[in-house]
Amino acid sequence: MEYISCAEAAGKWGISERRVQKLCEGERIPGVSKFGSMWLIPKDAEKPTDRRRKEFQHE
Repeated sequence: MEYISCAEAAGKWGISERRVQKLCEGERIPGVSKFGSMWLIPKDAEKPTDRRRKEFQHE
């Protein structure tokens, strides 16, 4: 399996590197693992939904 860094995932998903680190810490990205102080994110991982934002449906 190929992995990318937090910086690469941040660029790919359009979010900050720190946000990616927090998603890793919260186990929100499937298949993520930590090697020393570096997070390894599967290259094909999808960006998790942002639970901080509520989506409203218009009727």
